Amino acid sequence: MSGRTHTPGCPERTCVGCRKHAAKAELLRVVLIDGRCIPDLRGTLPGRGAYVHPDPACLDLAVRRRAFPRAFRHKGTRGPLDTAEVRRCVEQAQP
Repeated sequence: MSGRTHTPGCPERTCVGCRKHAAKAELLRVVLIDGRCIPDLRGTLPGRGAYVHPDPACLDLAVRRRAFPRAFRHKGTRGPLDTAEVRRCVEQAQP
């Protein structure tokens, strides 16, 4: 046998908050546009993306650890990034 499996793999990404690996479909993609973190629900916005679980705890960890500026390779000279839209999206996703 060749050692290959017959099941197709699904792409995995790392959550910038908790640093755990998860399927890409389970995470929320966030992009940086004009100093604001914007949730990319369709996964089609241009630019570098960062992934976070749609959970307030993971989002809080990402903000506290300054993970978004690092993931976007954003210099901190322009101040902190605005994550209000991502927070609103995450809170709406909670049951």
